[in-house]
Amino acid sequence: MRVPFFDMASELAAVRADVDAAIARVLDSGTFIGGPEVTAFERELATHVGAAHAIGVSSGTDALLATFMAMGIGPGDEVVTTPFTFFSTAGSAARLGARVVFADIDDTLCLDPVAALAACSDRTKAIVTVNMFGYPAALPIGAPCPLVEDSAHSLSSPRGLVATYSFFPTKNLGALGDAGAVVTNDAALADRITLLRTHGARPKYHHVALGGNFRLDAIQAAILRAKLGHLTAWTESRRSHAAHYRALFAATKIPVELPADHPDHAYHQFTIRAPRRDALRVHLAERGVQTEVYYPEPLHQQAMFDGGTFARAEAAALTVVSLPIHPALGDAARETVVQRIAEFYR
Repeated sequence: MRVPFFDMASELAAVRADVDAAIARVLDSGTFIGGPEVTAFERELATHVGAAHAIGVSSGTDALLATFMAMGIGPGDEVVTTPFTFFSTAGSAARLGARVVFADIDDTLCLDPVAALAACSDRTKAIVTVNMFGYPAALPIGAPCPLVEDSAHSLSSPRGLVATYSFFPTKNLGALGDAGAVVTNDAALADRITLLRTHGARPKYHHVALGGNFRLDAIQAAILRAKLGHLTAWTESRRSHAAHYRALFAATKIPVELPADHPDHAYHQFTIRAPRRDALRVHLAERGVQTEVYYPEPLHQQAMFDGGTFARAEAAALTVVSLPIHPALGDAARETVVQRIAEFYR
């Protein structure tokens, strides 16, 4: 049996009629940038996650960038975050001239809150946690600065000042292109991000701040509206798949470490830690099972950052491998995945 890592066609097929209608609605409206589709999506998203404000933007990266700009982060400031994440978590702060200060991860693969607090200084303007693979990262208690949640993997409600989302097509809620959002309960911050996403213009052609072109396309907003009503069911499917994986692994003696569990885990990925990870991936690929590695090189080892040693992040990068867990994944596919892994470790 071939087991694809993603099955975008099957996911889209389940909502194709609604998506087609949403696209047709935008084409008929003649409004492609901003407008009522974006406004409606923002309102519906805010209601779904339990936030006062949602601001649609052009990508998950731009959600972080616009947030940091709205917070006034720039040269001389420091931002504390995890080295075990996608580049944009740190890159968006570095792009504004801020110094990125890394702190190691804990057993959940998320930022260690104690290490994060220890990394703070009087120049720290934000701590950025990442809900890695959908696990709700523990927040640093008593942080001396605002907390930003990179919730690209989970769409969690904002527990700190703000949460940022990505709607990249493979995310739990995916657009058919790039899209993102910022959610917050802070009205002033929401207003500032809304201003900055259109080059700081208010009114049009009168620029009161230096912003950027971070607008959400109307067609992506309409597609996301069509899919948003299915998100709860899709998330429950992912949790059910994760429970099945756990039961299958429990019935074997496979020497892998399963992901930390949590009632609110969104299971964007089901990521195990496996001895001889790279050889295992070759074995699985030869037998039709697709996997991915997020992330093979921690950010502190990237050329543009300061370096350092973060033992847990480095160990994770060498051992993590994500297994298929998309909503359309059948029981037989999960059984095949575990069987093939068991074959490798015999």
